Amino acid sequence: MYDLADVLPDTELDPGTNVLVAGPPLTGKRRIAFEILGSGANRGDGSIVVTTKDSADKVLENFGDHVSDDVDPNIGVVDCVTKQRGIGTIDDDPRIKYASSPVDMTGIGIKISEFLQDFYESRGLTENRVLLHSVSTLLMYSDLQTVFRFLHVFTGRIQSADALGVYVIDSTAHDDQTMNTLKQLFDAVIELEEAADGEEPEIRTAGLST
Repeated sequence: MYDLADVLPDTELDPGTNVLVAGPPLTGKRRIAFEILGSGANRGDGSIVVTTKDSADKVLENFGDHVSDDVDPNIGVVDCVTKQRGIGTIDDDPRIKYASSPVDMTGIGIKISEFLQDFYESRGLTENRVLLHSVSTLLMYSDLQTVFRFLHVFTGRIQSADALGVYVIDSTAHDDQTMNTLKQLFDAVIELEEAADGEEPEIRTAGLST
């Protein structure tokens, strides 16, 4: 079981669960997603981040803010940004693998599989949390049908690996039909709603057993 108590009280998720974190901008979607991964890292889980918005260096820096100082996390980042920007020569290393762009969904899938295989077989990590940030960026570059197919394969891979998948989407950037179509792929949804000034965003959950 994946314990989310540090983020959502009294919440545990079965291995193979895929969770969508949805909400408007500036409601803390990204923070919650990183907290879910960070709380796992503190317990010794593996962490894999697919980033379509920020460079791997920025992801590693932000991830470090959610991990205890005395923990050396098993972290892997699939960077879909840096090669597209075309800055210098870029090679994979043990913590970072590069896809050519957010459009390169085949490449992204291969890099995820490589990390999962490494974590399971080489590092002996049986519990791994995987974050995709963000689905909205994929939809900027590709049509809904293409992204749906990719996520169908992605969520299936999470399920077969007994991992925990976390996916972030800006709910206000897409119409209701798009959101409803994508929600079919996920076992649970965490929705954040804008709150009054100075108050914390409201969190609503669907499909999460406590």
